[in-house]
Amino acid sequence: MNKTNKEHWENVYETKNPGEVSWTQEKPKTSLDFIHSFSLGKDARIIDIGGGDSNLVDCLLEEGYENISVLDISVKALEKAKKRLGEKADKITWIASDITEFEPREKYDIWHDRAAFHFLTTPEEVSKYIKIAGKSVTGFMILGTFSKNGPVKCSGLNIQQYDDKSLPAKFESDFEKIKCLTENHTTPFGTVQNFVFCSFKKI
Repeated sequence: MNKTNKEHWENVYETKNPGEVSWTQEKPKTSLDFIHSFSLGKDARIIDIGGGDSNLVDCLLEEGYENISVLDISVKALEKAKKRLGEKADKITWIASDITEFEPREKYDIWHDRAAFHFLTTPEEVSKYIKIAGKSVTGFMILGTFSKNGPVKCSGLNIQQYDDKSLPAKFESDFEKIKCLTENHTTPFGTVQNFVFCSFKKI
């Protein structure tokens, strides 16, 4: 990702409200179900990749999770989330970074990424991501991308589609697939996007 990508996302979060972007979810049920399925304690170190101003962090705080980090390329997105959370924002580690340039300072029990990985469309970007995830994760990973039946673009950018075979294949050197599922996400403006979600255990 380059500077123009950062500018793209800063502009998106500066000019649009949650109801005007396709990825908004009132409650990220699938992500939470996967997180619960790992049966880790509330002190589990969780990072949300490309979390932007997603509501996942609100739900995790509500459930009592204590070690949450949110990474996004857009400073504006993180500012929105902080504002929404108010004083609770102090409990979160906020990381403004391009995922392909992320240098983690700690290891994570759960790596969660809904709709960030599929924006990486070159082999270089993809291999950087795989390497960073492999190095950073000690426990589990959850990835959600557009499926082969999903859109080919998002927010005006090309994306890479995956399915229950091609997604695990990318990560097989470091992660073992636990399970994959597909689901339809209905956007705030009533269109439907088909996602594939996979959970993995670090080998």
